[in-house]
Amino acid sequence: MPAVTVDNPLSLPRVAAPVDALAREVLAVTTAPSGFEGEGFPVRRAFAGIAHRHLDPLIMMDQMGEVDYRPGEPRGTPWHPHRGFETVTYMIDGTLDHQDSQGGGGTITDGDTQWMTAGSGLLHIEAPPEPLVVSGGLFHGLQLWVNLPARDKMTTPRYQDIRGRSVPLLTSPDGGALLRLIAGELDGHSGPGVTHTPITMIHATLAPGAEVTLPWPSAFNGLAYVLAGHGGAGEDHRPIRRGQTAVYGPGASLTVSAARRQDTRDTDLDVVLLGGRPLGEPVAHYGPFVMNTREELRQALDDFRGGRLGTVPVAHRSSAPGG
Repeated sequence: MPAVTVDNPLSLPRVAAPVDALAREVLAVTTAPSGFEGEGFPVRRAFAGIAHRHLDPLIMMDQMGEVDYRPGEPRGTPWHPHRGFETVTYMIDGTLDHQDSQGGGGTITDGDTQWMTAGSGLLHIEAPPEPLVVSGGLFHGLQLWVNLPARDKMTTPRYQDIRGRSVPLLTSPDGGALLRLIAGELDGHSGPGVTHTPITMIHATLAPGAEVTLPWPSAFNGLAYVLAGHGGAGEDHRPIRRGQTAVYGPGASLTVSAARRQDTRDTDLDVVLLGGRPLGEPVAHYGPFVMNTREELRQALDDFRGGRLGTVPVAHRSSAPGG
């Protein structure tokens, strides 16, 4: 169950698309393959198999967990570089520590989001805190990569630490959906996350049988990724379930609904609604670098190998790449 919730959604501001808004049809539903990342934590690759034209400016998204670790099991990532994009790490349940080569860092937990603009580049590490490693516990989150426009590829790195309590909570007209507005605009409400490229990111929880139709910028693409439960996407209720992504076509409203009966494992439908204004620029992507040309990729690799993206602090060098 997500950490950020309310007892009575009807106490929240209500949002809905205008009745004459052009509904977005569902073009495709894809299933995220499962794998492992970093030092061995489980992930689902939410955007696998989706054409870039339906994602731009989004690059990739991993669902981390959901896993209930036993003592000694929690895993993180080793030190690694990034350049040319922004990472959005959203902890639905659990705790994650971050540290970078420039001395930045912090802890996000239970509904918090860390927005890291890698820009010109840095090294960083993400790991569960020592108490969680010792005790075990629930770990569930998302990491989204948002591309930077060419003019901002080499911008100075920065962070936005967004606490769960600062995220606007909204609901549908009947109170059947709880909407956590992490970034972007929704019916006059603004999320706290600020990106160089405009996007909208919402974590929605729908009660069994609930449906919500939201206004969606016509200039944005639209995606719905199911974290838990099952239901329908679009006005025709195209079936979607845990680990699947619905890709929406053009329009001005986006609809998602929860099945009246959920599996025993899930009491509600949890879905992340995403979209952004396409950059329409060439993308050269290799590992932790997202640039516009192959030459820029080569330069990023040379800068990393030459230590120009930073160096691992002495106390951590045993966990550095190749260390």
